[in-house]
Amino acid sequence: MFYFRKTTILLSLSLIITLSDSLQSAQEKPNIVYIMVDDMGYGDPGCYNPKSKIPTPHIDSLANAGMRFTDAHSPGALCHPSRYGLLTGQHPFRTDVTLWRKQPVIREGQMTIASLLQSNGYQTAMVGKWHLGFQENGYDKPLPGGPTDRGFDSYFGIRASTDIPPYFYIRGNHAVATPSASIEANKSDGWSSIQGAFWRAGGIAPDLKLKDVLPRFTDEAINVIEDHAETKNKKPLMLYLAYPAPHTPWLPSNKFRGSSEAGMYGDFLVMVDAMIGRVLEALDKAGMNDDTLLFFTSDNGPVWYDTDVQRFDHNSVGGLRGMKADAWEGGHRMPFIARWPGRIQAGSVSGQTICFTDMLATFAAVADAELPPDAGPDSFDILPVLLGKQPESKAIRGPLVIPARRGMMSIRSGHWKLITGLGSGGFSKPNYIKPAPDGPKGQLYHLGDDLAETRNLYLDKPNIVKSLQSKLSQILNQTKTRP
Repeated sequence: MFYFRKTTILLSLSLIITLSDSLQSAQEKPNIVYIMVDDMGYGDPGCYNPKSKIPTPHIDSLANAGMRFTDAHSPGALCHPSRYGLLTGQHPFRTDVTLWRKQPVIREGQMTIASLLQSNGYQTAMVGKWHLGFQENGYDKPLPGGPTDRGFDSYFGIRASTDIPPYFYIRGNHAVATPSASIEANKSDGWSSIQGAFWRAGGIAPDLKLKDVLPRFTDEAINVIEDHAETKNKKPLMLYLAYPAPHTPWLPSNKFRGSSEAGMYGDFLVMVDAMIGRVLEALDKAGMNDDTLLFFTSDNGPVWYDTDVQRFDHNSVGGLRGMKADAWEGGHRMPFIARWPGRIQAGSVSGQTICFTDMLATFAAVADAELPPDAGPDSFDILPVLLGKQPESKAIRGPLVIPARRGMMSIRSGHWKLITGLGSGGFSKPNYIKPAPDGPKGQLYHLGDDLAETRNLYLDKPNIVKSLQSKLSQILNQTKTRP
């Protein structure tokens, strides 16, 4: 009997110690906050462009306190491929991202940054623009296949952009109110057909006002942070805040009108920056600053034409070529900042080439979790870069492949970049040029010498072209690039 009691006591003590160690381990994992804005250019924030006409003090404060990347890329130059690559760690050309209008793009059981962290002790929350599809069967019924079915414990947001109807809020997997009313199309004089206060006609929920979406999402994100702190949740928090701005419609509130020197767009981005400031303040008040790894970026480039640059003397892409949807750098080279007090050196800058697909492997490393072999096929762990342990001269990942429109692709290896066609491949004109019989069939640029992509070396460097074409073919035929 004594032996039995002694054994029971020892087992109980062992269990307590194990649970205590497990809890200690969970608490040592940092919170992760990933803030993604929409259609903001590389040259918009002041920390990337000293000549910017748009004040961005809160974004700049993140750069001052963390690491600013100068060669970070979205997986695609449009909203939905970019988000797919971020969440899954897989290049968007490996699936059909155009299915988002009626069905989920992320397949059931596919690992995401949320499901990875959820299964490793995190509370996971998403607020904002999904744009990766639901299984739609009427908006009065559940909407399967969205965030809460792909790893997020909670979700509040909208199905796509604030210029794509129907417009309605979603909580969990249900519409808060169905889009039973209607709204007429709108556009702004003095801007192109896809700029300004532009939105399309369609259904809209009676409780949704387009001008209120941005501050509403900020309120919801702050609620997530405050609830996590007030309930003294022992789990670390992962919050993905996907703002649908400064994507059209540009709807700055009265407080922000005239706050920039870049028109409606600039004023709206000042408002976005202020919303980010509110979220940063909420993290600080909740006592979560020091143990939070925070990322900030944009999903793709801006809609900002050469005429806009001339009119406002503001270069939204900071001297890069192109804009949203383009294969040129302005379409997918993004501001990207990481802040982690005490771990990431304040005011540091990295020139490493990285991609949003790298977040899955990086989050796994941060959470000390093993990434299954079939997950994140194009995801590389950049934690050594964040912690200052990776030499700048040693690449952290393999070649980068980014799809454009019209079937064009670009591949980046070192300083060399090959585009498999002529023209922008996106919104900039000309978006496609038919090759001349004796002319180049594609574009080759050395970004180390020519970041603005002004000198096409396709005919001058046939061996480089051939090498990059071979690498691209290999990647397209493989199911993964991650070792």
